[in-house]
Amino acid sequence: MADRLDIDNASIFDNLDEQQVEFAGEVDGDEYQFAVRYDLLEALTGDAPEGDAAETFNRYVDPISDAALVALARDRDQSMIVVSENDLE
Repeated sequence: MADRLDIDNASIFDNLDEQQVEFAGEVDGDEYQFAVRYDLLEALTGDAPEGDAAETFNRYVDPISDAALVALARDRDQSMIVVSENDLE
């Protein structure tokens, strides 16, 4: 498993319709698209995001990055790597 995810902060997008925060990130020189499900944000904060999902994402970027690496290790071949509560260690 890779040990570092570099997030493109300009790509962070709160997709309200899909209930996820989407972003681009680079791991080992390869770029991937990620989607962090709201359930992961709720697991980290204890509250469901209500218009502040991108802000919550930025506050918890370290555990989210770790979870994203877990999700990436599970399946690199998806066009969008979905990161959920199950990926928290």
